[in-house]
Amino acid sequence: MSATRSTITLVPTPIGNLDDITLRAVQVLREVDTVVAEDTRVTGRLLQHLGISKPLVSFHAQNEHRMVEQLVQRAGRGERMALVSDAGTPGISDPGFLLVRAALHAGITVECLPGPTAFVPALVNSGLPCDRFVFEGFLPQKKGRSTRIRELATEPRTVVLYESPHRVLKLLQEMTEVFGGDRPAAVSRELSKLHEETVRGTLAELVAHFTAHEPRGEFVVVVGGTGH
Repeated sequence: MSATRSTITLVPTPIGNLDDITLRAVQVLREVDTVVAEDTRVTGRLLQHLGISKPLVSFHAQNEHRMVEQLVQRAGRGERMALVSDAGTPGISDPGFLLVRAALHAGITVECLPGPTAFVPALVNSGLPCDRFVFEGFLPQKKGRSTRIRELATEPRTVVLYESPHRVLKLLQEMTEVFGGDRPAAVSRELSKLHEETVRGTLAELVAHFTAHEPRGEFVVVVGGTGH
């Protein structure tokens, strides 16, 4: 039986440990005609690890607007595609949404497999309430950043964000000033990788920690809401 009945299948890929890929994801990657990848070099290494050889098409933040129509046309002619990002589930802070929307509008069958995404293990592992939460992805770097942080300060649900290593300390400092230094939080990095780490404490304690220890890796920041 085929692992997918769709023309375009979103395939989550491991966020670190390559063994986290599902058996069904591997089967889909073997069955499709083309793999649409955020970075063909990263995906090429994954396919090589899995013993799979497929044509790769580059689809990333810089070219997705001009590539969407071309990919939809190809799918419309019956070409089966797997869409993957470098790590995790496509569309979650990664390219994917525009293609899904255009494909559905064109009457093309789209399917998303369940699989890895970084914010879920970080949220569950934080020790903060995870029955109700808000996922913000990456905050704006400049315009609208301060406004959004002030809005999140009054959010009663747990707040989950992504941040890069060179901006995570700045984010924690900004949130400390607006949320208050005693707000509980947790910061996870390198999830499922060799140097996986979760640091828990108040925002002020996390600022002190990452001031003393240079941030390295990709980060998920989880902050307790006003109702914690």
